[in-house]
Amino acid sequence: CRDVLTGGQLLGPTREPGREAHADQTVTILHAKVAQKSYGNEKRFFCPPPCVYISGHGWRSGCISLSHTLLSFPSPQQMFACAKSLFISDQDKRKHFCLLLRLFVGNRQEVGSFQSRMIKVISKPSQKRQSMKNADLCISSCSRVALFNRLRSQTVSTRYLSVDRGAFIASARHWSAFTITLGKLEDRRASHGDFVLTEGFICYGCVVQLVCTESGVTLPPMVIRKVNKQHAILDVDEPVSQLHKCAFQFRDDPQSFLCLSNDAIIQYQAPSSVRDPSRVVLNDGSCWTIIGVEVVEYTFNQGLACIQTPVTPFPVITGLEVNGGGHVAMLEIEGENFSPHLKVWFGNSEAETMFKSPKSLLCVVPDVSMFTDVWCSLRRIITVPLSLLRLDGLIYRTHFSFTFTPELQPPHSRHVSLFLRSLSLPSSSSSSSSSSLARQTCVGRRGRRREETQDRAVLELLISIMWRETSN
Repeated sequence: CRDVLTGGQLLGPTREPGREAHADQTVTILHAKVAQKSYGNEKRFFCPPPCVYISGHGWRSGCISLSHTLLSFPSPQQMFACAKSLFISDQDKRKHFCLLLRLFVGNRQEVGSFQSRMIKVISKPSQKRQSMKNADLCISSCSRVALFNRLRSQTVSTRYLSVDRGAFIASARHWSAFTITLGKLEDRRASHGDFVLTEGFICYGCVVQLVCTESGVTLPPMVIRKVNKQHAILDVDEPVSQLHKCAFQFRDDPQSFLCLSNDAIIQYQAPSSVRDPSRVVLNDGSCWTIIGVEVVEYTFNQGLACIQTPVTPFPVITGLEVNGGGHVAMLEIEGENFSPHLKVWFGNSEAETMFKSPKSLLCVVPDVSMFTDVWCSLRRIITVPLSLLRLDGLIYRTHFSFTFTPELQPPHSRHVSLFLRSLSLPSSSSSSSSSSLARQTCVGRRGRRREETQDRAVLELLISIMWRETSN
């Protein structure tokens, strides 16, 4: 339900006075899916370190408080912070935990407390062959990952694969999240589009592609290889696991590997092993550590309202379900942190909202005429964003949208209607089945409703009757 249908009419975000989209405020938290536990006096700092990005024109210059460290931003372009000194000791027995970000503006007014996703605690990277039963430790296709390089296991030498101004770099502070997709080579002779995406877990020896989630910059298709003692192993096909060391061999140039040199990303020409043809000798810059990451985004808008209370707990939508159709439809919203003080908005139209529980809201879908005056004549798909509005005027943006789908005129419906009138039968059922009333559906929902199936069956029956009468 998060994707917007192409080819339809997308209405802009809520346009109430003082609540323009350019005043949105976004808090983005990036963190790893797993964290290594520290033992004794050692400190295994989280790698990559959790990062916070503040974006949107609704922010004014200020500072934030992350854990117990005060971080100030000299300019709006540098609204970024990372916590490099976080670790979990062996005294902590938790197997999963969340990070909590407490955010303040310059006058020490609290914006709110924002949670990360769950982080799994591990003792050390697994060197055993992973099975699909340990899915939380495997890297799946279309998931987000981060890559870093650490010279001789020294923390101070850590460099992260990142993107800056459209170019790939190796950064000591910033790291980027990449979507890793599994592909298969359909035809090497194809000049373009020969990378076909597939589902499943990433395994060594597979062709993958890395796409920066922020900028969309893409690396060429590469084959992921397991690394063991400075060698790339070419005959291993086991699943890739969290914090494994790996190398990336360019598919179209098997001798070249993704490599860093100081702050630059280059192609390293690797020589084959003399003793073992199934191994390739690598340099330090070609050995990467891969880890799954999460990206959590909170977007809100204060508009002209002077919000004095924290924006959290932040309501989060996880699913939508439509009940009914035609003139009256209800939308059930599933999620977290709901309250009786929230109203559902379809674009710039408020919906009658009923609070069921902290995890469920129910609202009446507005009539499509609220969004356009030419619905009947255009017969186009219309998609509107869904937002949640707090009673004090605070807007919570969501990644969900709602689509109004017109019921298209079925073929031969005019002839069927004329045939019904000639038989002196009521044509109300036929006209309702071919009317221009919108069927409301949630974006991404599959299948048609039961009444549509019944309408189609009646229509087919009437066409069959008309055909028999014509034949006679």
